[in-house]
Amino acid sequence: MLATPAIQKEIQRRRTFAIISHPDAGKTTLTEKLLYHGGVIHETGEVKGKSGAKAVTSDWMELERQKGISITSSVMTFDYNDLRVNLLDTPGHKDFSEDTYRVLMAVDSAAMLIDVAKGVEERTKKLYEVCRLRKIPIFTFVNKLDREGKDPLTLIDEVEKTLNMQCYP
Repeated sequence: MLATPAIQKEIQRRRTFAIISHPDAGKTTLTEKLLYHGGVIHETGEVKGKSGAKAVTSDWMELERQKGISITSSVMTFDYNDLRVNLLDTPGHKDFSEDTYRVLMAVDSAAMLIDVAKGVEERTKKLYEVCRLRKIPIFTFVNKLDREGKDPLTLIDEVEKTLNMQCYP
């Protein structure tokens, strides 16, 4: 069965992407910022652990709110300009890898975060390899630039050598 022009138009306007990285590189914070700038939420939660009063929007399980970590993937959908964006916030911890791998089966692309101070970490390497094997386009950028970190050119060199990918700063 062929899709009608209306269905084809709807397919063309949809974008589904996952945010991937090592734990604590800023996936959930980026998710919150995208939702905020997309007009979905009007206040971002502060990513806090055990004693934090605020909870992160995409961390919906009680345990996630208590620990300040993502255990399951969250899907948030919103319209931006003429596009329908499906944003997937994935867990970074290796204990929850299977959930992240399943999510990567359904995405058009991935945004991969690298912590400016820590560089390319183990989980980032693994998730990058999964994306590479599945031919998922990856947009990689450095996060936490408000903190002390590695020299930008050193970090670019590390990304190119460790992940065997060409960087375009």
